Amino acid sequence: MNKSTHTCGELNTKQVGKTVCLNGWVNTVRLHGQVIFVDIRDRYGKTQLVFNTENNKSAFDIAKKLSIEDVISASGDIRLRDQEAVNPTMGTGEIEVIVNSIEILNETAPLPFVITDRESASEDFRLKYRYLELRTD
Repeated sequence: MNKSTHTCGELNTKQVGKTVCLNGWVNTVRLHGQVIFVDIRDRYGKTQLVFNTENNKSAFDIAKKLSIEDVISASGDIRLRDQEAVNPTMGTGEIEVIVNSIEILNETAPLPFVITDRESASEDFRLKYRYLELRTD
């Protein structure tokens, strides 16, 4: 396991060009052909990771297998997002990390409900799995 150089919530435009290592939980995975976007989170915030076949094919192949709540360690270079891709609702929404290497530290078993969609499960069901309910925003 690689030691984190930063937390997910502290990265900003002042660190553009630096290489960082982030550890955290996979929050979302979005596949767009030859590019995969992964939002990783820790207790301090979220950061968008970018995987592409041009930069590192093996990291891209690992990213294709990621599931929500997997625990990962990812290293890469910070860059500014394209202007149309800036996310003003995220504290780190002006930057992204182009991943050079990734390690899955812990894979998640299939979840009983989607934790990002609280309405998809009844309250009784969520109480049964309250340890997951605690992870919702």
